[in-house]
Parts: sequence; structure tokens; C-alpha cells
Amino acid sequence: MEFTAVQKDALQELANIGAAHSATVLSQMLNSQIGMSVPEINIVDIADVSEFVSDELTTMVVFELQGDIPHGGFLILHFPRDSAVRTAHIMQGEGEAPLTFTEMDQSAILEVGNIMVSSFLSASSDLLGFNLMPSPPVLIVDMAHAAITSLIAQMTVEVDDVILFRVKLTSDEHNIAGNILIFLEVMALQRIAKRLEDMTKA
Repeated sequence: MEFTAVQKDALQELANIGAAHSATVLSQMLNSQIGMSVPEINIVDIADVSEFVSDELTTMVVFELQGDIPHGGFLILHFPRDSAVRTAHIMQGEGEAPLTFTEMDQSAILEVGNIMVSSFLSASSDLLGFNLMPSPPVLIVDMAHAAITSLIAQMTVEVDDVILFRVKLTSDEHNIAGNILIFLEVMALQRIAKRLEDMTKA
């Protein structure tokens, strides 16, 4: 699958708007400045996913896309484990706590993911005129490549390529880094891309 230049620009703008809302929410929760990268959009062969996600122990809050585009893909808040622990401790008002990851920490990270992804989809829904909703969150602590490969296996049967959106979020103050990852199935992406292209012509 290939994008037209207009579609790619529109998709990047959609990711930028959604991610900016998520970054603002994270900034408010951590009371810290959050840096955000320019959104990347890649068509990725399933066999090459490891090139885009480092194979380290990570914490991921995973949501399936629901609403007007059900089962259209997954949205993932992805943290290296140390960043996840620091974020959870800040959310709970803790200082330089040991880098353990308790049930309370896991609940805090689930809440962070829920608020950030809901904000992302709300902003996207407002732009597209679609009702985009997240599923209940699932917390995964595993090697990144193994976890994402497992998720992709749940997508449309016999799909060789997935569309990967990636936005990097960082807090220099708290030494935190994370990513918003979005894996979209081709049919879902085509529907979104068409809506965006129609909007640019209006």
C-alpha cells in the first residue's frame, strides 16, 4: 500500500494533533515539560517490526481501536521499564523510590495510559467526525518485540504489512522517555485517509 502526498501529510497532521493532546495531558499529570517528536508513519513488513522497536524489557498499555472503526488496530503507550516505574512513582507522589514495579505502580501506569489514549482519540474523533473509542486497557510487561509481534498476530489474517505511527515523548527533568505507537489495519487506514483527503478538498 502506498499513500498519496496529500494523504501522508493529512495522516501526519492527525497523528500530530492527537499526540499533542496526549503530551499535554502527560505534562499536566507529571507537572513537567514534555517534548514530542514529529510523528513518523511507516508501512512495516511484519518480519521487520524489530527494526522499529528495540528488544528490551518494556511496559506497554495496550488498547484496541473501537467505535466506528472496530478492530481497526491497536494503540500502545510504550515505556522502557525504568521510565514506566519513574512515571508511576511521580503519579503517586513518590520521590526517588526503588525501581520496583508494584501493583500500585501498575495501576498508576494503566491510569496514565487510559487518560492519554482517551485524549488522543477524542482529539482525533473531533477532527475526523468518527466515534473512535479505546477498549479497556491491558498492561503488558515483556520484551517489546515479542509483545508487539503477538499483538500483530491478532490483526487481520494474512496481512504482510502493518501501518505504524510512532511519536516519541520525553521528560528531561524526570529522565522519562516513551512512545505512542499505533498499528492500523489497512482497511481502517484507508477509511481514515479517505476522510482526511476529502476534508482537504472541501
